[in-house]
Amino acid sequence: MEPSPAELIARALLYEGYILYPYRASALKNRHRWTFGGLLPRAYAEASDGTERWFFRTECLVCGDATLSARVRFLHPVLKPARGSHGQEATEREVAVPDLRLAELAGAPRCEPFAFPGWRSVDGLQQALAGEVACSAERVAEGVFRVAVRVANLTAMEVSGHTTRADAVPLSLASAHAALDVRGGEFVSLLDPPEPVRSHAERCRNEGVWPVLVGAGGGRTEVLASPIILDDYPRVAPQSPGDFFDGCEIDEMLVLRVLTLTDDEKREMRAADPRAGAVLGRVEALTGARLAALHGTTRTGPHPGARVRLRPRGRADAFDVLLAGAAATVVSVEEDLEGTVYVAVTIDADPGADAGANGQIGHRFFYRADEVEPLGTGGEP
Repeated sequence: MEPSPAELIARALLYEGYILYPYRASALKNRHRWTFGGLLPRAYAEASDGTERWFFRTECLVCGDATLSARVRFLHPVLKPARGSHGQEATEREVAVPDLRLAELAGAPRCEPFAFPGWRSVDGLQQALAGEVACSAERVAEGVFRVAVRVANLTAMEVSGHTTRADAVPLSLASAHAALDVRGGEFVSLLDPPEPVRSHAERCRNEGVWPVLVGAGGGRTEVLASPIILDDYPRVAPQSPGDFFDGCEIDEMLVLRVLTLTDDEKREMRAADPRAGAVLGRVEALTGARLAALHGTTRTGPHPGARVRLRPRGRADAFDVLLAGAAATVVSVEEDLEGTVYVAVTIDADPGADAGANGQIGHRFFYRADEVEPLGTGGEP
């Protein structure tokens, strides 16, 4: 089964910065790893004068008497001494806290401890980890809850004046983030909250992560608490041939750079990490057509007759709130005196849509091109 858009983004986030070009363990940039979303042991973080985190906290708003589920995911580092002092891999970890009724959570916060054992073998070492996921809710208005999820690394660690970050990394929750979903309600965008709940959204406190809406079709039932700055509804480009662990770089540039590596560099890349070897395999298998798609893809904008879904952004008009998510039909594309392009639409569910198509006020609405998303013939994006 194909992963959902939300799953693709969460997976890209989990491995962001995992190993960077030139994908060799000896490269300077790969000697200081696990920099995104790393939660180090509390004792070490508190001794680091605020330069390291041992917990993150996310708060967001939910409308409706909903049921919340939280999934916390992170990478558990594995040391590979045979590969040298910088040889490391990781194991994916997940902690689930499901089926939390917000009305009940408001009166009884939930704290879920977790622990993962360590192990040692002839070719690797993984330290034991311990922590907790704390979930709470507060009713801030009729039918509106402020939900909080706090993830902490409580792994025991002896810290002295000689302790370094490299000593703490094997005991860290690397690339830690949280995926939240609700049933029977909707999340509110903290980037563009509706006016009735804006003041409550502004009081949400987020430390170490930021919650953004994710999922297909502009739904509001999933949130990703990300340690990297993202906009609502981030997506992985369909042209991408796979994960390069560097979302800030251009895939085409990385592909071309990998193709120019020497045979010795490629051997070191394969030996560095199985995932680095997989990058090399994907790049070498790229066809000319796939490589051309990385160079550029033509996208067409909305045209008269096209069906779209409305996603108003950054405004406080009452109609923007009422019509958010509505299906509509484009009747014209127009430009104002300042050169800004607007899409004129009629609302599919409006009995007076025909009047709007003829220009009648009250049945014809204008949105910027980035405030509409295409709909298929069956009504799906």
